[in-house]
Amino acid sequence: QVQLVESGGGSVQAGGSLRLSCAVFGYTHSWYCMGWFRQTPGKEREGVAVVDNDGRTNYADSVKGRFTISQDNAKNTLYLQMNSLKPEDSAMYYCARKATWICGGNWYLPGTFGSWGQGTQVTVSS
Repeated sequence: QVQLVESGGGSVQAGGSLRLSCAVFGYTHSWYCMGWFRQTPGKEREGVAVVDNDGRTNYADSVKGRFTISQDNAKNTLYLQMNSLKPEDSAMYYCARKATWICGGNWYLPGTFGSWGQGTQVTVSS
């Protein structure tokens, strides 16, 4: 059974940093495209960053240069390092798995991911 468990969210001031973690159970995460999405009330879930089977990454324009997605194969864990946080980064952040090795050009579409964690809240104050 696939299970994704996020942690690491919290409240920080603008300019601060947080590292989100996603522990993966039930399969080897590096075999699949893995990603981070975020959602605020009343808005659609949006893609933040993804990493595929061969380590290629994609980022939303809004986080490029500030966020870094990575994975620890030994720990079967996905990470999102978030630096220079802005109030507009405040959201519930979700870890997700796509049932393919490659993330593809539609990586930012949440409907293409089949497994999700419960989310971790990030709040950035100005």
